[in-house]
Amino acid sequence: MTNKPHDPKDEELERAERDAEPQSLDTENVDTLDGLEEALQTDDDAAMSQSDQEADILAARVAELEQELAQAKDQQVRAAAEAQNARRRAEQDADKAKKFALEKFVKELLPVVDSLEKGLESMSEDVSETHREGVSMTLRMQLDVLKKFGVEPVDPHGEPFDPQYHEAMTLVPNPQMDPNTVMDVMQKGYTLNGRLVRPAMVVVSKQA
Repeated sequence: MTNKPHDPKDEELERAERDAEPQSLDTENVDTLDGLEEALQTDDDAAMSQSDQEADILAARVAELEQELAQAKDQQVRAAAEAQNARRRAEQDADKAKKFALEKFVKELLPVVDSLEKGLESMSEDVSETHREGVSMTLRMQLDVLKKFGVEPVDPHGEPFDPQYHEAMTLVPNPQMDPNTVMDVMQKGYTLNGRLVRPAMVVVSKQA
């Protein structure tokens, strides 16, 4: 059998047919690709896990800082309130000290007023009008000075008995007055800026 000479066209056709045939996959290359994909997926999972941990840590730190800030604000409010209360108490103490600084002096001066009042009441008709007017003027001046500094008399004649301002010396039956009424004032009381300096000594009525 005689060999035919190779025709270049035939060789090209054979090459095209070979190229058109499906090529077999290289198992080794496929395994390598799968490994790369798994490695990439593992790296992604690890990165996501680390990111979640960092986010949790940051969230916990933020919560801790918020709690510390709230505590600091609360302490600041408490400190401001305490400072305000201390300042208010200091102002009240200073005001009281100013108002009642004369209390001892007033107590010492009241017997002088009592003496002037009793002296004026006990003056007989034989005493000259000039003498009477002099004592009366001295008493008025004394009371005006006391009033100027916040001293007021307590003269509760005919008023209901008040143990906060009155001191009952005796109880006397009196059908003409309601029980527990001041019948007579033996000695006037006095207040200094609203605070009792000396109670009024009184006679109180009781049911007959």
